[in-house]
Amino acid sequence: MENFFLKLLLLSLFFVGCTNNKTNDSSQSFLPMQIGNYWKKNAQNYTEIQDTLTINGKLYFKFYSLIGGDAASTSYLRIDEHNQLIESWPSEPAREYIHAKFDGKVKESFFTLNDKTINDYKVTIINKTDEKITFSFDMIHHPNINGHPHQISYIKGQGLADKWSHIKINGKIVK
Repeated sequence: MENFFLKLLLLSLFFVGCTNNKTNDSSQSFLPMQIGNYWKKNAQNYTEIQDTLTINGKLYFKFYSLIGGDAASTSYLRIDEHNQLIESWPSEPAREYIHAKFDGKVKESFFTLNDKTINDYKVTIINKTDEKITFSFDMIHHPNINGHPHQISYIKGQGLADKWSHIKINGKIVK
């Protein structure tokens, strides 16, 4: 009888371990997130993941960017359970900004803030393959910029498509 309970306990632990074992397979992500990942053009232009921070009970990665050697930017990003790239801020923890919907389909649209303010972009997926996804951002509520969209693309396993000279993902130099 003891042997039966021991086997039952081990079997239940095995199933719990299998169902809770989610690996971060960067080859399957359009924006791999791990502390130490970086995307560099040169010493004055780069983005790196420096840390994590919990905002409103959710884990975000701290992206630090240096632009032109003198302008710095910090973003807090995560990919949620729906494979959406979301930004939030420690100063406004209840507010979220949707940058991308990686599971979306071509011609599908969504709004970054969904509040119809001038900063609320209408985003449309304009191209998607197994390796690359491209979004078009248009400020449709802005009186002067409406109708002048810009595009942002992501490459699976590498992140933001740009003219990077060096890319490091999960401890491996990709480029």
